[in-house]
Amino acid sequence: MDALLRLIMGPWTTQILWVLRTQGALRFGALQRQLGQISARVLTQRLRLLEDAGILYRDYRPTVPPEVSYGLTERGRQLGSVLDGLDALARQWAAEDAPQNDS
Repeated sequence: MDALLRLIMGPWTTQILWVLRTQGALRFGALQRQLGQISARVLTQRLRLLEDAGILYRDYRPTVPPEVSYGLTERGRQLGSVLDGLDALARQWAAEDAPQNDS
């Protein structure tokens, strides 16, 4: 479990996984726009790490310009229930903390 948590808790990793889970396969530029402040360098590093771990796939098409898209593999889709659980817990905690923020 520790190895998996270290993998998915890296910078931007959960956000990348969440976007690909909710949006489906995306080209690099579209994924970067969905994430906002992430640099191309960091996004490339995280995508390579997740591809090496078998969590996502890279689809390269040698067109002009080249088309590269990323999506979740079966292993990546298996993380869906984990991500959904974390999302539900985060929303619950935010709702519980909301009255404190209004004071």
